[in-house]
Amino acid sequence: MTALRIYDGIFSDRGSKYAVAGAPVRSKAEIDACLKELKRHKKFAKATHNSWGCYLSEQGPIKHDDGEIGAGMVIIRMLEREALHDHLIIVTRWFGGTKIGGDRFRRIQDAVRHYLDETEKQP
Repeated sequence: MTALRIYDGIFSDRGSKYAVAGAPVRSKAEIDACLKELKRHKKFAKATHNSWGCYLSEQGPIKHDDGEIGAGMVIIRMLEREALHDHLIIVTRWFGGTKIGGDRFRRIQDAVRHYLDETEKQP
C-alpha cells in the first residue's frame, strides 16, 4: 500500500478547521488500513468528522459520512468527475462552534480539490 498523504490545516471556515488525506487503494481492507493509519495521529482520531469516499474498480463507489451527512457523496462525485478510481480521499473537519450549513459541501469540495491539485504535483 502506498503511504497516506496528509495535508493538514489547509483552511478554516467560521472556526472549523479542515485537512484532507488520501492514498491509492484496491480494496475495503486497504481503505480500513488507511483510516487506521490516519487515526494513529491523535489529532485526527479526535476530529469531529473523518468523511471519506472511494470508487473501487471492482466494487464501485463506497463512502462514509462520519456524521457529516452527504459528505461521502460529494467526494464520490468529484472522484467520478476526475475519473479517479481506486483512490481514497478523506476530508477531516474539526468543528469550530459555528454551524456552516450548506457551505460545508463547498468546503468539502475545496478540500478534495486541494488534494487533487497537490497530488498532481507529486511525481
